[in-house]
Amino acid sequence: MRKVLLPFILLCLAFTGAGAQSSANNPAQAADSLRPYQKFPELPAFNILEMDSATIFNTYNIPKGKVTAIVFFDPDCKHCKNTFKRLLASWDSVKNINFYLITPTHSMTNLRNFYAGYHLADYKNIKEAGRDYEFFFFSNYGTKFLPDVVLYDEHKKLIKLIEGEFTATDLYNATH
Repeated sequence: MRKVLLPFILLCLAFTGAGAQSSANNPAQAADSLRPYQKFPELPAFNILEMDSATIFNTYNIPKGKVTAIVFFDPDCKHCKNTFKRLLASWDSVKNINFYLITPTHSMTNLRNFYAGYHLADYKNIKEAGRDYEFFFFSNYGTKFLPDVVLYDEHKKLIKLIEGEFTATDLYNATH
């Protein structure tokens, strides 16, 4: 049994090492492992259901000319709430960024309560808030954390994806 098992294990290890080595040296395989946002670094067009639960906003309509932040969050998430508290406390440093807030949650009531509770209507550079009802963000960006923010420059070209909590300083540093 040992005579059969040992060569089998060595053969498996050889193929595993060869596969890992070839993917590291093969740019085509490396490109296949990229997320869609990395392959196509322009701001994608996707739909957001606005807080009125009737109007659809498409990100295609985000104008060029200013840095854009797509913030993906959940109104009930503790980390998201902490991020917004810190972000709003340093808002002056991110006034040059237009914000679009999206959530995967089904509860528009929770989103409206979050929006009202943080007085987000008072911030003129928060342009939209709504629900990613097609779950585009997950499939395009492949994120695993909340909140997340994706930054695009004034030409709608990708600057950076920040997964997890972030600060105004993080956004400022990424855009300057």
